[in-house]
Amino acid sequence: MTQAPLSDRVRQGDPRAIARAISLIEDEAPDGAELVRRLFADTGKAYLVGVTGPPGAGKSTLVDRMTTEFRRGGATVGVVAVDPTSPFSGGAILGDRVRMQGHAGDPDVFIRSMATRGHLGGLARATSEVALVFDAAGKDIVLIETVGVGQDEIDIVRTADVSIVTIVPGAGDEVQALKAGIMEIADIFVVNKADREGADRTVASIDALLSLQHFAEGEWRPPIVKTEATTGRGVPELLEAIERFRAHTAETQGSRRQARAEWRVRELLGQRFLRHVERHVLAEGEFEQVLGRIANREIDPYTAVDGILARAVGEHSRESVPEE
Repeated sequence: MTQAPLSDRVRQGDPRAIARAISLIEDEAPDGAELVRRLFADTGKAYLVGVTGPPGAGKSTLVDRMTTEFRRGGATVGVVAVDPTSPFSGGAILGDRVRMQGHAGDPDVFIRSMATRGHLGGLARATSEVALVFDAAGKDIVLIETVGVGQDEIDIVRTADVSIVTIVPGAGDEVQALKAGIMEIADIFVVNKADREGADRTVASIDALLSLQHFAEGEWRPPIVKTEATTGRGVPELLEAIERFRAHTAETQGSRRQARAEWRVRELLGQRFLRHVERHVLAEGEFEQVLGRIANREIDPYTAVDGILARAVGEHSRESVPEE
């Protein structure tokens, strides 16, 4: 009996097919790109929930509890847990799936850990495509847990429908982290480990920072939810806040997704163009030669790039790159 195409098995929610599809996409295999093409028309129905915040904020435990709560409501869930990359094996170090074993026997939950593989911004390069696979497989909710790099963790806002910033009291620099950049990406704030001393003070600090921003009439003001992920306290209230945000942004969700599409297309164009230049424009070893000339101050980076770009678009011949 002939096996159904991988894309059809993904649409049917076959766990092995989902795992295979994600592996192809992570490895940036040509078959992975073709699979995305086949699945894309069947996506756009899942709601992507991003969970970010500094290391030690309890994101994994919170995601685990959120999964339980979503399942209690009947929603199917896919989880993308992005971990730091091991400098030795290139794989994920933390293995968030170990912390979410309570869902291992649930066929309506699929958890995948991914290594960043050197990609900055808190997510792996293929995160959005992995979320797309979950979407095509019929998952209602896709939870995306970022790596926890702190202030630079902004990619999540370009990937998720709602961004949750998790803060833990007593860390000392949590408010400074908010001031430094994460503040702007939060749709919902979570003060996790709220049983700790200083939780109310942390809530007050976040609220004070929010009060400095101008919110137009009818504009969403990020709520602050206190949770204790280890016990599940506050998690139902967090899901209620997510639903309020979803309803509030229902009419503008299309523009947000269009902005995400723009970011992804620009990123892919950059990757593809660089790959084209390396494979089809520059001779073997020429890129390193150009870098050497820049290091020796024989040529500046702008002139080097202008010359390579001119050759890539066919405006000049190979001799357009300045010679010594």
